[in-house]
Amino acid sequence: MINKHRHIICIIALFIACLFFLIVDVLVGSVHIPLSTIKAVALGQEVNTGIEYILFNFRMPKAITAICCGAGLSVAGLLMQTMFRNPLAGPYVLGISSGASLGVALFILAAHVVSGSIVGIFSGMLGNWSLVIFAIAGSSLIMLLVILLSYKVRDSVSLLIVGIMFGSITGAVVNVLQYFSDPVSVQSFVIWTFGSLSGVTWDKLYILVPLVSIGLLLAMYLLKPLNALLLGENQARLIGINVKRLRLLIIISTCIMAGTLTAFTGPIAFIGIAVPHMVRSIFKTSDHKILIPGVILVGSILMLICDIISQLPGMDSTLPINSVTAIFGAPVVIWVIIKSRNVKASFN
Repeated sequence: MINKHRHIICIIALFIACLFFLIVDVLVGSVHIPLSTIKAVALGQEVNTGIEYILFNFRMPKAITAICCGAGLSVAGLLMQTMFRNPLAGPYVLGISSGASLGVALFILAAHVVSGSIVGIFSGMLGNWSLVIFAIAGSSLIMLLVILLSYKVRDSVSLLIVGIMFGSITGAVVNVLQYFSDPVSVQSFVIWTFGSLSGVTWDKLYILVPLVSIGLLLAMYLLKPLNALLLGENQARLIGINVKRLRLLIIISTCIMAGTLTAFTGPIAFIGIAVPHMVRSIFKTSDHKILIPGVILVGSILMLICDIISQLPGMDSTLPINSVTAIFGAPVVIWVIIKSRNVKASFN
């Protein structure tokens, strides 16, 4: 009962912190927007037209994208850590984000390599959806290959190496595409690889938010089966869990979130690995009924903080979001490796 009350208090505190950093993220930027302006907008009062334009067309979409990225990538990392029973599993490490990057590279670069290709046809027919479809297809392909090999390779370290190798293979294919592409397309793709939240406009959010929400709702639907999977696949089967179906649903949820977010924001590293471990440390539990809401909130807070830092408050420059997430994520990964025995205990 004490733990339950503690968990509720932590969730409420994290929710309040998320709202606080959301407001700060909207306020911070090269153009100063006072808090009174935010209050006036919320009350429907008239404000400076230029400020209102910046607020609604730049700051708000960027903040919403940060929340979607933090929540989606963190939950995807938690799902993979549970499925593979591996504390270092995540969309970036296992090559899922690399697969999505390959899909995006095919979309951006291949049309210039092969004139009149299927990529160009898709782009003309589906618009922004075509980018998402290619990214999800790429991430799904790598995810399926990793899962197939996971049946043969039981060792966690070996499986991580396999994921890294898949990332290297997709990277090689992308390099070949870049070599044969025109300089403008290559520059566009390279900038995309740095990671950015500011390129997501409202028309893209109409695609991103529903797809990430579907992935999150599917993860919430799997709360009980995920807890059963912590006991091991054999034990999960004994208590009536359809493990094959569970794996398939985890794949669908992970690939929808990782593929969609990678398509629109670039390959953002470390969030998927680091956040689940931070939440386990906060809540002291392996129960997914607590972990998934906690991961959504902590992931959102962390991405909002990273976005605030990337703005370089007081300056006109903006850092690549990947550089900032590495500052927070890399130390957590190092801590996980050092404390690997304690971390593995949460998967047993």
